[in-house]
Amino acid sequence: MTHFRPSRRDTLTGLAAGALMTHMPARAAAAAPAGEASALLDRLAWQLLDLQPGDATRLGVDTGAHAALRGRLEDRSPAGMEKRRRFVDDGIAALAKVPRAGLDPATATSLAVVDSALSTARDGMALPYGVATIGDWRNTPYAVIQNVGAWLDVPQLLEGDQPVRDAADVDAYLARVEGMAAQLDGETVRIRAARGQGLVPPSFLLDRTIEGISRTIAEAAADDGPLVGPLRRKGAALGGDGPVRAARIARTAVVPALERQLAEIRAQRAVATDAAGMGARPHGAEWYAWGLRAGTTTRRSPEEIHRIGVEQVAALQAQMDVILKGFGLTQGSVAERAIALQRRPGIGFPDDDEGRRQIVAYMQGKIDAIRPRLPRAFRRLVAGRLEIRRMPAAQEAGAPAAYGGPGSLDGSIPGRVWVNLGDPAIHNRVTIPDLVFHEGIPGHVWQGEYAQQLPLIRSILAFNAYSEGWALYAEQLADELGMYDGDPAGRLGYLMGLSWRAVRLVTDTGIHAMGWSRERALAAFVAATGLPDSNARSEVDRYCAWPGQACGYKLGQIEINAQRDRAKAALGARYDLRDFDQAVVDGGNVPLDVLAQNVGRYIAATRGG
Repeated sequence: MTHFRPSRRDTLTGLAAGALMTHMPARAAAAAPAGEASALLDRLAWQLLDLQPGDATRLGVDTGAHAALRGRLEDRSPAGMEKRRRFVDDGIAALAKVPRAGLDPATATSLAVVDSALSTARDGMALPYGVATIGDWRNTPYAVIQNVGAWLDVPQLLEGDQPVRDAADVDAYLARVEGMAAQLDGETVRIRAARGQGLVPPSFLLDRTIEGISRTIAEAAADDGPLVGPLRRKGAALGGDGPVRAARIARTAVVPALERQLAEIRAQRAVATDAAGMGARPHGAEWYAWGLRAGTTTRRSPEEIHRIGVEQVAALQAQMDVILKGFGLTQGSVAERAIALQRRPGIGFPDDDEGRRQIVAYMQGKIDAIRPRLPRAFRRLVAGRLEIRRMPAAQEAGAPAAYGGPGSLDGSIPGRVWVNLGDPAIHNRVTIPDLVFHEGIPGHVWQGEYAQQLPLIRSILAFNAYSEGWALYAEQLADELGMYDGDPAGRLGYLMGLSWRAVRLVTDTGIHAMGWSRERALAAFVAATGLPDSNARSEVDRYCAWPGQACGYKLGQIEINAQRDRAKAALGARYDLRDFDQAVVDGGNVPLDVLAQNVGRYIAATRGG
């Protein structure tokens, strides 16, 4: 090790700088720790993107000096997981050294956000198995399952975000296809080790995973398959043999790696049971406690969360009952009547490609209708760049009805709502409005554009309770902005959506803390929501795969509304919805305790004005 000994010149320079700091105005002195903090945040952002290159492509920052990231994939081997642990430990240590005194509120918030994300990830990484993400929402005990793994993530990246504009982009695309084999094998090593520890997913999740991976194997090298098709479509104007090379790589490298992973999944299936929750698995209670903490950014117990869910479902069903009676539906449970309404002529769409086209058009119409109303809810509007796309077919069987998020930082890639069109019956005129307000505008896509104006690290890190809580609050804003005036069916869908998120509190805790079976959870879910069985089954299976994540939605919305009530009480006549909403989105994606601090600053600033 080389030890640094300062020269006389270095010493004098340091003394002069110290004297200057002593005499400079307080405002200038504060700039030093702020600059140190900003430099650290930027350094951590690029270190994290080096570990998660797909995020660099999603954000559109894999350019210039960072262009090599465009051809790389995340290392999911045990060695890759160890690199992530070291990054987390080093990041926490570096954050602890940054002086907090005199920092501006935005920088202080960013430091608190990053520290929270890293600390939560560190505790998750100390668990004996699973995926503890760094500022993401897909924490799971199972590194590969029906909705987790490279077999899904790489096709999604290639289809959705991977640019193909020139020959260099083609090379980067092919490098990622080739890198998929190593990523798959790294996952396979980890799930085999987990099986050795006694961790085996539920049999019904493994069945869906086997089905999905088998389909990916069959389609991998096809011209329109998940690995070749995106390159053929995006690079059609470039010509060349890129698609042929992609097919060769898929056939000779990726398919064998998929087959190795499928063999391990089949080995798990041979010893699996239908026990749905973490309580039936080694270290399950410990893992679920962490999963709830990561998913909600609170320390609420499973029992408390379960009780909140039961109370919320009852209150929402009372409102749904009134609407259903207005449609002349008076017999049967709320769920049965909601299902009956969705089966009426004119509510659904044709079960074919024309129906799929109509679904997308109906979604777009709702987005177009809410845009002119947004100035009533925000002081400053973002562009809300958005397109609605069908998600890749390989994803649809294990995916929710839709999901969405913002596009690239430079605007070259718009925000997207990815809609599951595998079974058009899961979408209708009752459920669609709520869905697009949640995923698109003023939900995930809208909020994400505000977050992208913050330091780069803040665009990478996300907190489930805030992001999903905001999306539910966005549904509420749509109602408050009159989007359901004259549309009782759509408002029923809004209440169904809230009930859906409330019953998640019941079913997630029921499955993982109270020993519920899949069938019991399904019955509770359908009774609360009236959603189609295919939708319900996909939802409950998702809760089994991502313990705790589903609880963030309703708890996040509850907290945002609690902060809104706090602001109303504190400000009285000075309260304005536009200012409150602006404070929440300008603060970015944060843990719920940091949200309370941001709202507190907004209250203080408004009082001072």
